[in-house]
Parts: sequence; C-alpha cells; structure tokens
Amino acid sequence: MLFKYSILALLVQAIAVRAHSDLGKRGNIASCPGYKIVSKQDTASGFSATLKLAGKPCNAYGNDVSDLKLNVDFDSQDRLHVHVQDSAGKQYQIPASVLKLDASKQTNKSKASLKFNYFQDAKHGFGFKVSRGKDTVFDTTGHPLIFEDQYIEVTSNLPSNANIYGIGETPDWFRRDTANTIKTLWNRDAADPFQENVYGSHSIHMELRNGKFHGAYLHNSHGMDIVLANNTIQYRVLGGTADFYFFNGPTALDVIDQYTELVGRPNRIPYWALGFQNCRYGYKSVYEVNDVIANYSKAEIPLEVAWTDIDYMDRTRDFTFDPVNFPLSEMQKQLKYLHAHNQKMVLMTDPAIQRNSSYGPYARGHEQDVFVKNSDGSVFVGQVWPGYTAFPDWFAPNADKWWSGELKRYFEALPIDGMWIDMNEAASFCTGSCGSGIPEDVVPPLPWNADPPPVYRPLNISNPMLVPPYAIHNPWVELSNKTIETTALHANGVLDYHVHNIYGLMMSIATHKFLTTYRPNTRPFLLSRSTFAGSGALVSHWTGDNESSFKDLHVSIASMLDFGIFGIPMVGADICGFNGNTTEELCARWIEVGAFYPFSRDHNVIGAIPQELYRWESVAEASRCALAVRYALLPYFYTNYQHAVENGWPVARPLVFQYPEIAATSAIDKQFLIGDGLLISPVLTQGAVTVDAFFPKGVWYDWYTYKAVKGENKEITLDAPLEHVNVHVRGGAILPAQVPAMTTTDSRKNDYYLVVAVDERGRAEGKLYLDDGETFDTPHRWISLEYKNGRLSVSQDSGNYRVAPKLTKVVLLGVDNVKTVRVSGASQSAAKILSENDSTTVEGLSIDLNRSASISFK
Repeated sequence: MLFKYSILALLVQAIAVRAHSDLGKRGNIASCPGYKIVSKQDTASGFSATLKLAGKPCNAYGNDVSDLKLNVDFDSQDRLHVHVQDSAGKQYQIPASVLKLDASKQTNKSKASLKFNYFQDAKHGFGFKVSRGKDTVFDTTGHPLIFEDQYIEVTSNLPSNANIYGIGETPDWFRRDTANTIKTLWNRDAADPFQENVYGSHSIHMELRNGKFHGAYLHNSHGMDIVLANNTIQYRVLGGTADFYFFNGPTALDVIDQYTELVGRPNRIPYWALGFQNCRYGYKSVYEVNDVIANYSKAEIPLEVAWTDIDYMDRTRDFTFDPVNFPLSEMQKQLKYLHAHNQKMVLMTDPAIQRNSSYGPYARGHEQDVFVKNSDGSVFVGQVWPGYTAFPDWFAPNADKWWSGELKRYFEALPIDGMWIDMNEAASFCTGSCGSGIPEDVVPPLPWNADPPPVYRPLNISNPMLVPPYAIHNPWVELSNKTIETTALHANGVLDYHVHNIYGLMMSIATHKFLTTYRPNTRPFLLSRSTFAGSGALVSHWTGDNESSFKDLHVSIASMLDFGIFGIPMVGADICGFNGNTTEELCARWIEVGAFYPFSRDHNVIGAIPQELYRWESVAEASRCALAVRYALLPYFYTNYQHAVENGWPVARPLVFQYPEIAATSAIDKQFLIGDGLLISPVLTQGAVTVDAFFPKGVWYDWYTYKAVKGENKEITLDAPLEHVNVHVRGGAILPAQVPAMTTTDSRKNDYYLVVAVDERGRAEGKLYLDDGETFDTPHRWISLEYKNGRLSVSQDSGNYRVAPKLTKVVLLGVDNVKTVRVSGASQSAAKILSENDSTTVEGLSIDLNRSASISFK
C-alpha cells in the first residue's frame, strides 16, 4: 500500500535522499591499507591468527578496527569456516540463542575437500583463497580487507559471466546478473518491487563453475549490500564480523544439504499443508467466507484450508474477533464445519500490539515489560493497522511467556489449525516513535488516507546509528522508514540497528515454541512473511504482496526457486496476484503454475475484484485439471518434502540443478521441476496458446497422453490452450501417486498407483515415503522403487508405518506389448491391461505396500 505525499513531503524526501546518497561519497576506499598477520597458531581443525592494521587508518565509513582475530576451521569434509572478528569482541554477533549453528566436527585439513591459503600483498595486505581441486572458489586477491565499526568490506574475484544464484529476498530472475547487481539485505515491508530488497535476508549464494556447484554464507544480521560487478562479489556490511562459511558441493543439492545442516533443516509440515488453500484481504464477514467454502465445493475444486486475513479482528487488533461481522460464535461454527469436512482454518496474527491500557494484550505486556523501548526507556510506539502500536521485544526475559499466554487465550477460544504471522519485518506505517506523547485514545488515520498527508522528518545525519556513513541501497529515505527505529533499544541493551533483520526470525521462534508446547505431538503449520537464515526450520513462506501481472507470475517461479536455496522449501506466491485486479486469463495461467508451488494459496487485496478460482469457468476448469495432477501426486510431493526434512533438498527445483552440464539450463526460470522427475512448462505470456519448453537430452512423457517427447537439449513448441498446463515425466523416474479426492485426508485413503517412466535403457527408479502426516513420533516407511528388465521391484528400506491402501495400478510409460503380469511369482489373470501411445496401464492389482514385492511384465 502506498503513501500519498504532498508536494512538500516529496521535496523533503528528495532532499533527504540526496543528502543520504552523498554520504557514500565520503569513503576513501583506495587508501585503505588492509591488514597483516602478526602471529599464527595451529589448532586441531585449522588455525587462528592475529591481524593488525597494515598502515594508516582510512576510516572510510567509520572507524577502522586496528586489531582482529582470524579463525579458520575445517568444520567438516565439505564445510570450511573462516571468521574475522575484532579482538576486543565489541562487534555484535548473532547469539546462539537466536540461531544455533551446527557445531564443527573438527576435520583434519588433509581430509577436507576445500583448501585454505592466505597471503600478504604489498599493496592490499592480508588476503585468502578457498580452493576445490584446480578451482579457486573464493579469492580476495587485489582487494583489501576493510574492517570498521560500521563498515566491513570483503571482495572475491569471479570468472567472467559467472553463474550466481541466491542472495535475497528480492524479486528477480533466478540467475543473478553479475555485470551490475546490488542485492540489499534489509528486511522491508514493500510490495515486491522488482530487484529491490523486501521481507527477508539471506546471504547464502551458490555458484556453478565448470559443471560443479559451491556456496558461501555470511553469518551476519546487519544491513548489507552484496554487489555483483566487475567480475567480483563484494560484501558491504554495516557492522558485525566477517563470519563466512564455504560449502564444497559439488552438486546443487549437496550445497543446500551442507547449508541446511549448518543453519537448520526444514521443519516437518502436516500433510494437509500440501492441499490447495484460499484467502483474501477484504472478506466482509464470516458468512461471506462460508459462501466461499461452499462455492469451492459446488465447483468441485479442492479446498483444503480456508484463511481469513485481518478482517476477522475487532478493529484489527490481535487476538480479537469482530463482534458484528466475525463473531466468535460464528467463527467456532465455521471451524467445526471445516473439520467435519476434513478441512482446516488458518488466521493471521501481527506482532504490533495496540498501545492502549484497556486492551488486555498490551496491558499484560506492559506489566511484564515485553515491548521494545526508546533510548529514554519509554515504550517505542509506531503505527500499524490498529493505530499506535507497541512491538514485542523478543529479547525481553518475559516475552515468550507473555506471547504464549496471549496465544493460549486465543487458541482456547478458537483452536485454529495453523498460524500466519505477517508484518514481522517489523512493519510500521510511520518513522520513529510517532505515537509517543499522544493520548492512548487517539487512533490516527492510515497515512495514505491522512489529510494533510504526513511530512517526512529531516534526516539526522549526526547520528550514525540512524544514518550510517555507508548508505546501503535500501530504497527508502532511511533505514528506520516504516519499521522499528534503528536506535530503539532491546532488553539486552542492543540497538535495533544490529538485530533488525532477525526480528521476524525471533517472532517465528516464539510462535513455533508456543505451537509445539500447546500441541506437543502435532506438527505445526506456521507461515511467516519475514525470514532469515534458519527460518526454514520453523516456518513456511509466501512471497508477499505481488502484482496481478504476467511479469510477477514469471518472477514467482524464480522466487520459489530462491527459497529452495535458502532452506525454506515450503514456499509459494499469491496465486492470481495480490495487488491490482487479475484477469480471467492471468488467473487461469497462474493456477497452472500455483498448483505446483509447494505452498499453494490464492490470495488478493481488499478493493480488488474477487478471484476465487470458481469465479470464471475457464479458471475453474484450469484449476480442476492442474489440481487433479497435484492431488494425484501428493505422495510424490510428500516424499520430496521428506527429502527436504532429511537433507534440505528443495521440492521445486530449477533445471540447472538437475542438468548443470547443459549450459542452456543456467538461466531457465520459466520452467521448473518438482523433485527430479516432474517438469512443469507453463504459459507466462499474455495471449499465448503455445509454449516453448526446453527438454534436456533424454525421453520425457506427457502426463496426460503418455506420448513420448525426445529431449535434445533444445526448446520444443508445445500446444497450451488456456485450460491446459504442460506436465512431463522424466524418463528414468518412478512417481508414486494416489487416486485424487477433494481433500488430502480423503486422498490418503485412496488406492496407490505408480507412474513408471522408463529411460532410453528401459530403466526407472524412485522413492516413496510414508508416515501419519500429523505427529512428530509417527512411525515411518521408506520404500525404494526400481524398474529394469521388465521387472518392478518394491523394496522396504526402513520403518514400520502401516499402509492401509493397496497399490492397485501401474502405468508403464514407454513400455508396450505387455501380455502378462505376475506379482511375486503369482499370475495376475484378473488384471486389466490397457495400451496407449506405446505405454501400458495395468489395473486391478492388490499389492500390500507393507511388504516387498516383485512385479514382472511380459
């Protein structure tokens, strides 16, 4: 949502922006002397050293730190830790209580895949190289280390036109432009502007070089720019330390495995979270939501979860219900109805708490001293939906207890199935403590509705904690704009300047803690807008307030793929777009993509036209078709999500992860894979009825017709009428499936079948993971699937989860002329054998998936 400023306000902003941008010109980087090693001592897993400033301080953007410590640790065979910090220990570092990293396994450097070498350059001082075999994957040659109290700069050389992925959160194309890209990490409530910083901060990046991937992560919570230009990657950080982790790979999945081992594996989701979900901002009443639920059913479009935005609240205050339009009694009836039909409810909660002593959550929070403070000790008061608001200080000793208490009251009134935490960058509609000194009963208008509109305050360039000497490329006038002020004080004595980017992570920690305590053996579903490294261990994510446009439809794929790198595989965008009015065509094309997002939800803004999937018959038909594929493949989606839980692997993947040796895949983000076996090739262009889809070398099979497509590492033009999305199965893959139903609960009761897509050698393989989909202590079952020489093997790998439905059908893609079927030697004379497009479907089987089995086809 945009503010409407007066001419005066715009002039003040322009002057402030100009003044701020001029700050960056003060830095004299060329005179920075770098550092020299003055002592070194070997350790069990590397070495430590003392660094000293090599010449006269340059004080480019602050005060040079003269004495540094260097620690180099070979954490594991595939992970190297390089940490440069101030010897005095004054620089802020992320505490383990917020993000506990995987402990070093203290590998002997001779056994490590990555090698570390340092050098002393006469002009630029200390530098280092990280190498893997013949490749130097990080190299600071020619660039001094700059380490100041409010500015750190580390630069590594890159090959020309390097393949870089990751760094965000920012809406962008998947492969980063290395010629001139600045990725700013400063969490911001912004409606997905292209190539600008938005809700989360993730410094992890991956590079593909010579057919192999490697990665690097900077563990730092401060605002920063990561600049890709002049064949370098340069980190410009507003404080903290230079705390780097390097990952050997060599595959993309290996890098993500190594990264998520460090920061935390993705959380275990309930099975129902994989179903299709609906929301909008602007439902007028619980009765309107009831109608939406009924209309999805009438249209025979699966609906797993009914969401409601802040509309349900009493005056948009957390933990309340509008007594007229969303009375608690009616919300309870809606929840009961949903549960009776195997459906779920999720509602929104924001961190901002209305500053009013008559409002219980604020009164109790104030009494327990849980809110962020101004420097004078008063409560910091911003402005959000309910008016002037206080913000929980997650560092406060009583914050978790207070938050859990408020949530417990809320859940006891309405035991919803999942939580949605929004606006947790944290967002505020004003700058600074704008509500301080204003009486509690005053509720200000929303700034974009104010007359006259608010005037922007002058920049206080004399305070470097408000306006740091180096201006990161955050597009707003100052870092404190529309968020908690950077000079606000937390209970541990730390300014928000240092911890702004981890506010959303800390809210996720507190909320996840409540959910797992309140329902100890139930996997929580928790969706968060703001994220940081390690958030995937706690939350799922949606990409925020996108536009209803074909461009944002395309960008949504790239953003989804980004979050696979970030270790948050349960991700999706608002289907049909959030801001603005969608169109019938756009909505149809969007559900054809969104049906394959790991997190699949339709959501739009107040004031826009309704866009529930049943509103247009063409969209309804496109939805039924695409969601039928999703619901049939729920076992495949769930199996891939378990790979994420165990190894960090993303569910949705770019082609370059599977085919790094094919140069043409390096920038493809108009198509994507689910797991390694399902290729989605959607239409992303208005008016198009065909799509040019890239097919890697090998055989691929049309999901609907079973027709084979011969991949030759080039694009093939496919028909794509409005209600159709092209889906292909990779030859060599086996996809587990079930007969789809209208909910995940009902789908799980139906028969299993296998889609066996043979490669050019006549072989295929796959996996199936099973558990109860609800609890933490559930038994499990891993099953291996393999087809070769006309025989399908179903092998029990581990676990004893009891599978009730039988395997009743096998689809053999690329296998024809089947005349007989035998299961573990027994003839299946009652089986029905059907042939279509050089493929075979065998129905009428009854195979127990709790046992190994061998199925032969002749």
